Amino acid sequence: MQPVHIKRGNSPLILAVPHTGTYVSANIATKFNANGCKLTDTDWHVDRLYRGLLPGATVIKANFHRYVIDANRDPSGKSLYPGQNTTGLCPQTDFDGKDIYKKTCVPDAGEIEQRRQAFHRPYHQAIASEINRLRRRHKKIVLYDCHSIRSHAPYLFEGTLPDFNIGTNNGETCDPRLEKIVTNICLQADEFTNVVNGRFKGGWTTRHYGNPSIGIHAVQMELAQRTYMSEKPPWLYQSAKARKTRRVLRTLLQAIENFGFN
Repeated sequence: MQPVHIKRGNSPLILAVPHTGTYVSANIATKFNANGCKLTDTDWHVDRLYRGLLPGATVIKANFHRYVIDANRDPSGKSLYPGQNTTGLCPQTDFDGKDIYKKTCVPDAGEIEQRRQAFHRPYHQAIASEINRLRRRHKKIVLYDCHSIRSHAPYLFEGTLPDFNIGTNNGETCDPRLEKIVTNICLQADEFTNVVNGRFKGGWTTRHYGNPSIGIHAVQMELAQRTYMSEKPPWLYQSAKARKTRRVLRTLLQAIENFGFN
């Protein structure tokens, strides 16, 4: 299994998909407890949701599951949200704070580093390589990080999550004009709620690559899963819901691409 799948395009837009992969090696799978084996915290169907919305975009997808190593966490292990509940580089709990490993099988520092080298590093090498390739064609590149999560996860946040959660690390990772473009399109989608830099301000990918001063802009979109799927097992994709969400996303991605071309 290749850790990363890349679909290359020539648009200034890159779609990064770090959490829809479900691959877990047999060796790692035997270390999970029954709860971990459920892979509950997958960004289910996100690749399908975005598929074909902008044919010219480059798509970089992690094929491995976030329980193996989280492609959107700081490789040093530093928390992205100090003082708040979250999951780390190599998660030991799920989004409900429940253990995912058998008691004697929690990975040590050496194993975590092996996983980082085998999975996390190739994913980010792919992102960096594609950014460099496209910068030879365009003055501006936009990295759009695609995510989704259950609407209710009390361990991580109170209440019900808005539908569209836009993250720019408080405006640091992209031109303010781009943030405004994304925000306005979400505001115009009357059927959906939205927030900018709420609970999800952008993970390590957004913060690491976003550098508008040199023409690299990054935005994270965390969708509430209720916008396109069932939030209970077996996590079914719901086409009628997804069509409405895809219409908004298509408009959004087209506007982001135009920003990159201009």
